[in-house]
Amino acid sequence: MLYGLATLAVIALLGTPLALWLATAKSRSRHAAQVFLLLPLLTPPLALGILLAAFYGPIGPVGALIGKFGLIITNNPAAFLIAGIYAGMPTYVVAARTAFADIPPEFAESALTLGVSRQKIFRHITLPMARDGLGAALALAWVRGVGELGIVLIFAYFPQGMPIRLWVDLEDRGLDATFPLLWIFLAAALPLPLWLLRRGSKR
Repeated sequence: MLYGLATLAVIALLGTPLALWLATAKSRSRHAAQVFLLLPLLTPPLALGILLAAFYGPIGPVGALIGKFGLIITNNPAAFLIAGIYAGMPTYVVAARTAFADIPPEFAESALTLGVSRQKIFRHITLPMARDGLGAALALAWVRGVGELGIVLIFAYFPQGMPIRLWVDLEDRGLDATFPLLWIFLAAALPLPLWLLRRGSKR
């Protein structure tokens, strides 16, 4: 779960400004970026895992490049983080973009005419108004990331996360053997998204 939290932090840090840009930008490049963003979301997980292994693996373009420095991005914590980012980032950005797009642009435009900087507008107007939607987006990204099996199975089998261990137990010992670990998995995975959703519903 620590890897999942680290992945979620990266998704929030990189995905929030991207979602804001997609919601407010007028440039044509925005449409190309949306298509590029949706590709991982629309690609079957097993296929995406194969593509990531081909791209970041030892013979892939990125893998071969970093391999010259003695680094490997397959079946290790780095691969696990990348798999989680590819699994959760599109979900987060799509939901967060909707949250930003629902904010009437007149609020930011009025603040700009009063001389308020864009940074302050984001911190004091945009972010508070989108907070509930961003919380829901984080909840969805968390569930998508920590529950991902297809990508992780191909690209980041080690270290074995909970979904992989559940799959191994199911294959080796049958359905009944999965329940002890399943309850632990649910107890670890559900509190964060439930807290985020409950927090949003209270406001």
